[in-house]
Amino acid sequence: MRVRRALLSVSDKRGLVELARALRAHGVDLLSTGGTHAALVQAGLPVTQVSDFTGAPEILDGRVKTLHPRIHGGLLGRPVPAHEAQMAAHGIEPIDLVVVNLYPFEATVARDQVAFADAIEQIDIGGPAMLRSAAKNHERVAVVVDPDDYPAIIAELEAGGGALSAPRRLALARKVYAHTSAYDAAIAAYLSAVDDEAALAPAAAPARRPFPDTVAVQWRKRYDLRYGENPHQQAAFYADARAPLPGWPAGRPTIAGAEVLGGKQLSYNNILDLDAALGLALELPGCAAVVVKHNNPCGVARGDTPAAAYARARAADPVSAFGGIVAVTRPVDGALAALLAGTFLECVVAPDYSDEARATLAGKKNLRLVRAAGDWTPRAGDTVATVRSVAGGALVQTADTGLVDVRTARVATRRAPTAAELDDLAFAWAVAKHVKSNAIVFAKDGVTLAIGAGQMSRVDSVKICELKAGAALAGSAVASDAFFPFRDGVDVLAGAGATAVVQPGGSVRDEEVIAAADEHGLAMVMTGMRHFRH
Repeated sequence: MRVRRALLSVSDKRGLVELARALRAHGVDLLSTGGTHAALVQAGLPVTQVSDFTGAPEILDGRVKTLHPRIHGGLLGRPVPAHEAQMAAHGIEPIDLVVVNLYPFEATVARDQVAFADAIEQIDIGGPAMLRSAAKNHERVAVVVDPDDYPAIIAELEAGGGALSAPRRLALARKVYAHTSAYDAAIAAYLSAVDDEAALAPAAAPARRPFPDTVAVQWRKRYDLRYGENPHQQAAFYADARAPLPGWPAGRPTIAGAEVLGGKQLSYNNILDLDAALGLALELPGCAAVVVKHNNPCGVARGDTPAAAYARARAADPVSAFGGIVAVTRPVDGALAALLAGTFLECVVAPDYSDEARATLAGKKNLRLVRAAGDWTPRAGDTVATVRSVAGGALVQTADTGLVDVRTARVATRRAPTAAELDDLAFAWAVAKHVKSNAIVFAKDGVTLAIGAGQMSRVDSVKICELKAGAALAGSAVASDAFFPFRDGVDVLAGAGATAVVQPGGSVRDEEVIAAADEHGLAMVMTGMRHFRH
């Protein structure tokens, strides 16, 4: 399909002039509106105002400018005799290419204090109408909604002598409907989140409910996976179509937005474990390393250097570290790379990698190097929604971004923790938040000694830790993700060698549990916040 006439109307002007020049080089007539027309004129390109083309002026503050039969007839007319005759009878000329992106509604409502009336004005009407008309008639019309597609369009026009192929037009049409559906979903979500009083005070910024009546999430496939959790399951990896994730703090690294620098493609289980490792690493101040196996940390440590932190984390449970996932909070340097090369690992995620590190690890063909660029600074209180599917539905909640400062939490026992114990309690508490319930974490001197995860009994979690570390638990601090329902949990961790414990509290038997801690000479701190992880 040769392009003879194109309509360009964009809010995002990236690459606009370059595309328009390429179109003109192939003799394409250009139509445009408003700011897009001004930008093209300023670039010295011949372009016709849509109002001159239709013979109808823009009215109602620009709300009506492309809603006209000469526009939509030119987009929807098929290359069949009946349509061509009707178009000729009404003076409608074909439009072969539409380049449109929409008013920035999502960016507008992302601002906390945007007035309701301002949000409403950013609901595009003419743009989606043109996109949908052109996409429906992709057998004759090409439609472009994403400026990132401009280079491919320019290249195909050049290769095809000003023509665009049918597969290209279909691919562009698919992208349009994905875009307009996400756009409409964002509008529906906003309107169902604002209070009804917004209609009575449109100049004000309305309050918004944290969980609107409508939740629409659109995911864009990044790539197919070799298989899912098991080889007989099929799987694919999708990222949020509107990166960064809605509500996700600017610059916060995610696995969905990370770059794989080397090694095989990530697997389904790799992605889950990388997400778990990154989530814990983002909560650890300073230089730290995390080793994750089957979605649970098996070794976590602080260190003066990345290599030192990783060496301590790996030594915490070297058996479980085999085939694990590693996250480090600092760029991987040559010293750390040499250590990583000495153990079979699936993946490493870090802010970056030095040239020396990449050269050292280049020979590890099965090791995936993942660079998650962004702000790795620990911070609490970010409002992020998480979605988890169940059969026939989904659970939506705010992410667990809370983390009580153990150093200021309530001391429940007669003995208060020492300064060293408080440091270890705070470290263990941060780790426990990322361990599957029932979670028990023993730590000392900034390294985990043993982690009990995913047990039906909290006592069993303690016993697993004792089995793993034995006498090494002497003088350690312990974190429990939820309260101890009976004193037996305290009895067994004291018997294992712990001297201090942090837990949320809140059991009907708290007094009994505290009394047990006093009997054993334990220092116990209660945070008032639990961290179940199912």
